[in-house]
Amino acid sequence: MHIDVLTLFPELVSGVFNHSILKKAYDKEKYSYNLVNFRDYTENKHYKVDDYPYGGGAGMVLTPQPIFDAIDSVKEKRQSKPRVILMCPQGAPYNQRKAEELAKEDHLVFICGHYEGYDERIREHLVTDEISIGDYVLTGGELGAMVVIDSVVRLLPDVLGNVESAPEDSFSTGLLEHPHYTRPADFRGMKIPDVLLSGNHAKIEAWRRKESLKRTYERRKDLIEMDSLSKDDLKILEELKDDF
Repeated sequence: MHIDVLTLFPELVSGVFNHSILKKAYDKEKYSYNLVNFRDYTENKHYKVDDYPYGGGAGMVLTPQPIFDAIDSVKEKRQSKPRVILMCPQGAPYNQRKAEELAKEDHLVFICGHYEGYDERIREHLVTDEISIGDYVLTGGELGAMVVIDSVVRLLPDVLGNVESAPEDSFSTGLLEHPHYTRPADFRGMKIPDVLLSGNHAKIEAWRRKESLKRTYERRKDLIEMDSLSKDDLKILEELKDDF
């Protein structure tokens, strides 16, 4: 996978790429990336990339020319038709399924805006996906883009040390993840569930599934898709309903 990030502030995102899983994945050549300052593509003699909105109003709007030329450049370099992602509060809410979908792509381009917004022609003629990471407004799209990139790169083959880590994450199974415990088994009188010390893997998996269903039922009922649940899952849910 190759990732291009179009931004006016490359220094905002460069540090994220140089740490933790993203750096390890890059060092293992699981993906490559390029930070593109689209101010370098402006034809404005003062290097402006924004202008006042037609019709008046507060704020400044990103002009189409620098963005279009920057996208043309990255496409030509890679000889590809990338997914072009606009980070935008109006975009579709981001979730794990979208991360899994994007992880199958060979080339992703992220457009990170600032100011009041984008010229609508960018949205209409360049963008394949509009993504929002939440119902709030940030100063720019860089932080949102890095959230998406991190969630996508960790799903690439052989990026995580344990191949079972990603499939067991919250949301990957459609449910929130079960509780985790580690040594010591008794910390200040707080003991871990006995089943985790039993060595019986079938019982441990059953416990984890029940706890996952319980946590999801308590915190995010909206995630539970009844059609995808087994008879045992449905039985557990009925028991949980009786407890609440």
